[in-house]
Amino acid sequence: MKDSEYLQIQRSARASHMSISDLLQQTLGVGSRRNRQRSLGKKLEAIRAAMQHAYPTGDIDSMLAEIEAGYVKPPRRDSNQV
Repeated sequence: MKDSEYLQIQRSARASHMSISDLLQQTLGVGSRRNRQRSLGKKLEAIRAAMQHAYPTGDIDSMLAEIEAGYVKPPRRDSNQV
């Protein structure tokens, strides 16, 4: 590898706030499986945490109708808005 090529890789890594090794692994796709597994784990963790809370729910058809009605109606203007 030429010095100029190495310097370009070094600059790219620095601009991405990554090590050269991490940049090359990401570029070459090495470790992408590991990252997908971590990402999946984080998503499942978030879902499990969300399931611990009680959120307001309703009939899906009613909720969809309310959403659609909101698209049709003009936005409500408060007296404080200009």
